[in-house]
Amino acid sequence: MQLDDRKWTILKAIIKTYLETGEPVGSRTISKFPDLNLSSATIRNEMSDLEDMGLIIQPHTSSGRIPSDAGYRLYVDRLMDEKEAEVSQMKNMMIQRQDKLEMLLKQLVRYLAVNTNYATMITSPQYHRTRLKFIQLSIIDEGQILATVVTEGNVVKNRVIHIQHGLTHDEVLQLNIQLNSRLNGLTIEQINLDTIQKLKQEAGIHSNLISEVLDAVADAISKEEDLEVYTSGATNIFKYPELSSDTDKASGLIEAFEEKKPLLSLLSQNGCDEQEHGIQISIGRELKNENMEDCSVVTASYDLGDGVFGKIGIVGPKRMDYDKVVGILKSVTAQLDETYGRKESPADENGLSSGSKTNDRGPEQDE
Repeated sequence: MQLDDRKWTILKAIIKTYLETGEPVGSRTISKFPDLNLSSATIRNEMSDLEDMGLIIQPHTSSGRIPSDAGYRLYVDRLMDEKEAEVSQMKNMMIQRQDKLEMLLKQLVRYLAVNTNYATMITSPQYHRTRLKFIQLSIIDEGQILATVVTEGNVVKNRVIHIQHGLTHDEVLQLNIQLNSRLNGLTIEQINLDTIQKLKQEAGIHSNLISEVLDAVADAISKEEDLEVYTSGATNIFKYPELSSDTDKASGLIEAFEEKKPLLSLLSQNGCDEQEHGIQISIGRELKNENMEDCSVVTASYDLGDGVFGKIGIVGPKRMDYDKVVGILKSVTAQLDETYGRKESPADENGLSSGSKTNDRGPEQDE
């Protein structure tokens, strides 16, 4: 059923007011809504049209109107469409934001390689300590439901769920209300058996769907992320005789830059985790990699807020210019933090956000 904007606004006002008060709604009450700049007489005419369309009814002569079943149906259907449109818009915005961040990281890793003359690497953002923000179930067809899970950091993940029992729009709306009222703001560790049992009881014959949705939530806020690692300047290694003279070691070092797993392992063993946002330096055998015994690795974290962070690493000879490398990393991470994340923490004179922990002892390794 098609309604013009005025009739739709009046119908929404009637339904919202009736939901709040349980009393028939008159034209004078509706005229007080800020979205309507209409006289009571105009509103009465529109309400008469809505009544003729079967969307509202007048339970008693001289009383206000209440929604009919058809009015509720139109309201619920449009509400679901609006929610799905909001989720779609959010997904598109996050895709654009992620695309821009990916482009920035690729440019940044090249910038670091050019300005340091060393090999460089940057990871895509990781999501930790993540809480659930929103769940949206949408009907695809009679046998499939789309579960959209939004977590802190506005990370959006989708899963198509196959169902045995068909769902009506009313049932989907009710499930969305139940899921969000019980799960919003929780981490995966806080979703306990009691919460799951209550959700399944409320879902009735659709309890299996709840299990599938919870699996989708677990995947969305899992700490195991499929990280991307961007690299640049691997050939800079050959500029330093101590790194290029041993062909086998040089080849092993180059191969490490072509594979994701060794680089992630390198960042991990260098003392970098979500609790550490300072500069970390590992030298020679501290790297526990025979191909890198003549190397040093300097790493730092960038923080996008909401438990979202990434890692930057610079690999060079043990005689690298530590002062220059540390200075560049401080500047770069401060800029990323300020642009994308911790804006509430003003940068100090060294370009570091307050509260960031930094090892300023040059090439010495923290004990």
